[in-house]
Amino acid sequence: MASSSSSTFSSSLLKWMDIQVLLVSTIVFLLLADIMRRRRPKTFPPGPLCWPVIGNTVTIDFKKAHLELCRLAEQYGNIYSLKMSSSWSVVLNGYKMVREALVTQGDTMADRPESALSMEVSNHLGVVTSNGYLWRQQRKFALFTLKYFGVGKKSLESAILDEFTHLSRDIEELDGKPFNPHLPTNYAVANIICSLVFGHRFEFTDKKFQTLMAMFDKTIELEASIWAQLYDAFPMVMKRLPGPHQTVRNIYDHVKVFLREEIEQHKKDWEPSEPRDYIDCYLNEIEKSKENAAAGFTEDNLIMCSLDLFVAGSETTSTTLRWSFLYMAKYPEVQEKVQAEIDRVIGQSRLPTMADRADMPYTDAVIHEIQRIGNIAPLGLPRYTTKDVQLGDYLIPKGTEIIANLTSVMFDKEEWETPHTFNPGHFLNKEGKFVKNPAFIPFSAGKRVCLGESLAKMELFLFFTSFLQRYTFSMPAGVKPVMDFRFGITLAPQPYEICATPRHL
Repeated sequence: MASSSSSTFSSSLLKWMDIQVLLVSTIVFLLLADIMRRRRPKTFPPGPLCWPVIGNTVTIDFKKAHLELCRLAEQYGNIYSLKMSSSWSVVLNGYKMVREALVTQGDTMADRPESALSMEVSNHLGVVTSNGYLWRQQRKFALFTLKYFGVGKKSLESAILDEFTHLSRDIEELDGKPFNPHLPTNYAVANIICSLVFGHRFEFTDKKFQTLMAMFDKTIELEASIWAQLYDAFPMVMKRLPGPHQTVRNIYDHVKVFLREEIEQHKKDWEPSEPRDYIDCYLNEIEKSKENAAAGFTEDNLIMCSLDLFVAGSETTSTTLRWSFLYMAKYPEVQEKVQAEIDRVIGQSRLPTMADRADMPYTDAVIHEIQRIGNIAPLGLPRYTTKDVQLGDYLIPKGTEIIANLTSVMFDKEEWETPHTFNPGHFLNKEGKFVKNPAFIPFSAGKRVCLGESLAKMELFLFFTSFLQRYTFSMPAGVKPVMDFRFGITLAPQPYEICATPRHL
């Protein structure tokens, strides 16, 4: 009996050991397979050690990713490679390398990679993450329609200045007391794109509008976080786990509901012969393009395109303005020179116009320098090689994600006299006239350059000049400007309070 029990125990033990050996062998095999799969291709540039399974995902501090990528450039050169998700990425640094890729080789890098999270949100639609023929048609239509409704023209100036007037009334009531400019500035700038896309503005007190803006602000931060990277690396797992990545999905679901409501409202009183805004024009295009399904003119795409325009047309400009208030408070001597130029060219009896910019080289230089050192889009948005391409000494194969580190361009020591110092002289010649610097590419470059660039330039000049015409910015008593940033798709200042004291001349 004892012999039988002993035999059964031995048999069970052997089976358990066999299972353990099988499990260990399977794990080792999978790790080795992953290591082989993740080996850096022979033609690839060098880069940091790529760990099994996780690659470089958790070796980068995503709270300051742009600085981490600049640090790696010091070690590996202006072109190196990382394994950030399920595929390899090549990171480009410095003006010459970035220009070579995005402009000279731009035809091979006009597409966006298909990250799991962005595809979950966009489903290959919109004007930001779509590719190919559909993207070209949507971008062409968006540029034409925005221009039709005044972008880049004098007719839009009054809408921007009216929005400043709404904002300034709220600031005036504070009588120089400290306030956080984040949300008020967001509301004013966002209302410009609302007027173009929806055909109307929102009151700053509108609860639905406030919620929408808060959602956008949150997702801009989360989409560049480690959570988004983990989602892209392990989508099947992360999709089922709780965390901030789920917040991004929920936010976009809410935003899409809001946009669909706007579209349905438009359809109730839509007159094809008299389009009022982007949505009306798009509804017209849906009817015209029924025979051309590949162009992608559908209501689902209208939702995504509207969302893309809303983000592209508001976030970067409002963030730049918030940096501008901080820099004016930090450098009061610069603020005084801007105000002196405003008083000399425009005076106090009227609001500025875009025609004034040619006569205001110092103000123009200050705005550009704020954009440069504020570094609003630190990494831009990734590109994707559509065929094998030679970059530097390396052959980058088709299907490789390209990250153009715009931070390395904006602070390139070969292109800027004092790259880490706030210096409007970067954009002025010896005679004090404004000069362009080719390394100034805050809106990226090439075929995927930000389609909201013209609108942003108008808004920045008119808002900034109007603010400095009417107010002097300073920190609250006893408080020094803190130039710390909050990393996201855009690089925003940490929350702060500032005083806007009315100028009485």
